[in-house]
Order: sequence, then structure tokens, then C-alpha cells
Amino acid sequence: MRMHRRVPLPAPDPATHWRAAEFCVVDLETTGLDLRRDEVVSFGAVVVRHGRIPCGETLYRPVRPGRAISVAAMTVHGLRAADLEGAPPLGDVLGDLVERLTGRVLVAHAAWVERAFLDRALRPRGRRLHPMLIDTAALLRAAGLAERATGREPHLESAARRLGLPVHTPHHALGDAFTTAQLLLALATRLERSSPRQRTRPLTVGQLVAVSRHHGR
Repeated sequence: MRMHRRVPLPAPDPATHWRAAEFCVVDLETTGLDLRRDEVVSFGAVVVRHGRIPCGETLYRPVRPGRAISVAAMTVHGLRAADLEGAPPLGDVLGDLVERLTGRVLVAHAAWVERAFLDRALRPRGRRLHPMLIDTAALLRAAGLAERATGREPHLESAARRLGLPVHTPHHALGDAFTTAQLLLALATRLERSSPRQRTRPLTVGQLVAVSRHHGR
């Protein structure tokens, strides 16, 4: 059987200074955490451009899943099947998210979750995520603000508060995407200032990606 190669979404040059690049910060709420079977019930996306968050370019979509929402997931995000009866299936609104991701670096907190769900959703379209991805949970570890070997991801809201950042509607996809976007800006700035090398050379997108890989799950 012939295998068709999936085309990655376009992304910026990794040598781009992070303040000159564009990012798309994504948060997903799902029916559960089985990466092969569970489904998306909502997504939020926030654009970061030139070190700023343009509030007029946010995106939020509720999604009607094809399977039941687990009790554990419902307890976290509060979305019930009845809340999503009139929502479109993911395939009908995925193009809106792809548009935001195109030409930008994907950012997420504990990004292995978003990466798995989005790559699976893109498969029928013959697309896949670009390998460049930034994980704010990994950046927290790199900055010495979270332990690496705990087996648990650093808590998003606690990390934001520790850095003096506002927390936007916890466990709502758009609220968490906003909080993660602020965390990205704070951590990239912190990493740039704390490294002797970066004091003379700008921190690049590729370096943030490399840090995420080194300190990620």
C-alpha cells in the first residue's frame, strides 16, 4: 500500500529573533487524555506577534465530539454533552485553527497533549504540525522554576501567579491560551536575560524550540 507523505504546516525561519517571530498559542479541552481515542471538545488560540498579544486575533471554538466526555474531563473543563449539541464537529472548524497556525510556531503548555491531538486531526487533510514547537512547561524547567523529574507537568495557573501574571478563566481553552501566551513572553524574556551568551546574541526561535525539546516530555 502506498503511503502518502504528510506536508508540515509552514513555520518561521528558526534563526529568527523570537521578538520578530509570530507564534500561535493553543489550548485544547478534550473528552479525556487517551491520545489515540479521545477527542477535542473546544480549542482556543492566541496569536503572539513581535512580543505582543493582539487581542483582536484570538480564536475560540466549541466542538461536538463523537464520543462521550469522561467524568474526569468534565470535572476539569465543565463542558457537558448538552453544552455541545449545537457545536460543529472538529473537521468543520479545524481550518480556522490551521489558518492561525500557518507561518507561526505552535506554543502550548505541556505541549505533548496538543501535539498528539492536533497531529491526529490533521492526518485526514494530509498535513501535520511543523516540528518546531515550544512548550512553556519545558521553558519553566529550563528557567529553574519547575522540577524536571517529578513525573508531573508544572501547573499553569501556579506558574503564572509565581511570575506575577494574571490568570484568565482557568480550564477554559481561550483563557488558558491567554495565560500560556503571557507565560511565553515572560519566560522567553527571562531566559534571554539570564544567559551570558544571549546578552550579546539575540535569542532565536530555534533556540526556544531546542530548549523545549531538551526540557520537555
